[in-house]
Amino acid sequence: MDGMEVIKLLKKKFALKTDKALAEKLGISITGLNIWKNRESVTPRQFASLLATAVASAEKAAVHYVEENAIKTIVEYFPINMTLSRGGAKYEIFDCKAEHLYLNGLRAELDQHHGIYVFYDSRGHAIYVGKAREQKLWKEMNLAFNRQRDIQKIMRVRHPERNQKFKTSDEKKRQIRDATVRLYDIATYFSAYQVSDGLVNSAEAMLVRSFANDVLNVRMESI
Repeated sequence: MDGMEVIKLLKKKFALKTDKALAEKLGISITGLNIWKNRESVTPRQFASLLATAVASAEKAAVHYVEENAIKTIVEYFPINMTLSRGGAKYEIFDCKAEHLYLNGLRAELDQHHGIYVFYDSRGHAIYVGKAREQKLWKEMNLAFNRQRDIQKIMRVRHPERNQKFKTSDEKKRQIRDATVRLYDIATYFSAYQVSDGLVNSAEAMLVRSFANDVLNVRMESI
């Protein structure tokens, strides 16, 4: 077959419409593509060589795409504005009911992607690292935000909420002691990252291991 037939065949094979697109796919210039196109005949060996070049170029482009898109930042150190859900059964990390372009845009991104997230305390110290692989980030983050976990304990004093006579804190009931808390009691900021599904587990494990003495995670995942 001649060069023109080869170019047409390759365009059809890779579902491309223009010479420029094919040249990029093959990793050659338009001039180089025209040289192939103007050949009066192309041997099977030459065709196989050209096809191998296209495959190698495609593999290189795929690797580059993965490297560029494996992890993307959605938001970092976003201030938590705890609000009750519509049904009032749980808290959400911020209120997106109002017509607020930025908040609604952030909610849409968290609703769309899998990935990893980090909760921070008021000083900006990481206190919990989580992953969202089976569910989207928005749902998984709010589940973690409300989850009761025994490991989350801080020193507190339990004060009465009903109307009763004040007593000083030397009373036994008012002593400082461990109190189990939820993330919504201590989380002040969060960060969220879109991560390719195949990397979610390793990315979470790396972060948990990086903050091993600080975060409240129960398990130390393996990378």
